[in-house]
Amino acid sequence: MGQVLARHFHGRGDAVVVLARGESRSRPWSTVAWDGISLGAWADQLEDADVLINLAGRNVNCRYNEANRRAIMDSRIVTTKLLGRAVAGLKRPPRIWMNASTATIYRHALDRPMDERTGEIGGGEPNAPSTWRFSIEVATKWEEAFFSASGPGVRRIALRSAMTMSPDRGGIFDVLLGLVRFGLGGASGSGQQFVSWIHEADFVAAIEYLIAHDELDGAVNVSSPGPLPNREFMRALRQAWGTRIGLPATALMLETGAVFLRTETELILKSRRVIPGRLLESGFQFRFPEWPAAASDLVAQWRKSGSGAS
Repeated sequence: MGQVLARHFHGRGDAVVVLARGESRSRPWSTVAWDGISLGAWADQLEDADVLINLAGRNVNCRYNEANRRAIMDSRIVTTKLLGRAVAGLKRPPRIWMNASTATIYRHALDRPMDERTGEIGGGEPNAPSTWRFSIEVATKWEEAFFSASGPGVRRIALRSAMTMSPDRGGIFDVLLGLVRFGLGGASGSGQQFVSWIHEADFVAAIEYLIAHDELDGAVNVSSPGPLPNREFMRALRQAWGTRIGLPATALMLETGAVFLRTETELILKSRRVIPGRLLESGFQFRFPEWPAAASDLVAQWRKSGSGAS
């Protein structure tokens, strides 16, 4: 999502600086190297900045073995604490610091929606798989590191984001559409688990909205107001693509496949029924509040971009 935001803000004429590990690919915006571990000259880029948006974190699409768990945790906690040290040392720190979090911080929810005020932080559910408990532990420690960092006077927002759907190749939408295109886009497991999502246009608009509204700080759910069961979610995506066929996958099939694909079923089977209570209460207007219309728009963009064969 860093690329989506950089592309948007650069396109509207803002000066964008991206902190990146390793070699940087050619981009129209400025890129500065950092290692995510130690302070360096990169910290000067934060001086007098309007907003700092931290999205750093190892991809969770992997097996949660000991090494990967450590990398997932450290890549979030260490970088967040490092940015806190950098911000604390500035004479003119950014007015706003937005830090990535995740909608998976809430419990497995089939019964009711989870908003910021009444949502229940997960982790204590009986019989919850260890992978679910781990993802919630990551989220809670991530937010603790963010809100405990020094830097008075900086407005802070933890972005409890749902899956952001973009037509870009390699993103989650591209993966899901690939399943549909090859006839595998049926229900996952029971199909009753809720999917929380947000269209990239609304994600970008929400970031702009949060920057502009000084009264909003703390944790904010960045998700559409229309989460829906996995079965309905995949059906709408199939309809948007124009196919009826979608082979379902049982929980056992998913568990077996996850081993070979080196990923975890937590990403698919945990019910995320998250709604953006604070955004809605403050008057934010979603362009794509419901999934069928969002799916149709994304499919049209995907086809137009020539991301793959139809």
